[in-house]
Amino acid sequence: MQGSKLYVGNLKYSVTNDELKELFSSYGEVKSVNIIEGKGFGFVEMSSPEEAEKVKDALNNTDFVGRPLKIDEARPPRPRNEYKRY
Repeated sequence: MQGSKLYVGNLKYSVTNDELKELFSSYGEVKSVNIIEGKGFGFVEMSSPEEAEKVKDALNNTDFVGRPLKIDEARPPRPRNEYKRY
């Protein structure tokens, strides 16, 4: 794994940043958690790529608050003007 930031999908809308941080902190140091409100996904940054890989292997497709987590390495955001019409 290249980076230490993970995409976490298939979240219940009621899940909080603190709940996600608590879950992920069992596998290493969590640097940041950012749930995108009303979208059902978020991002968790671990302190190293090794910890990110470890947590991905441990938690991907496991049940969390009644839904299977979808965890993958986060990709850089696309530029917003990529689909600009002329």
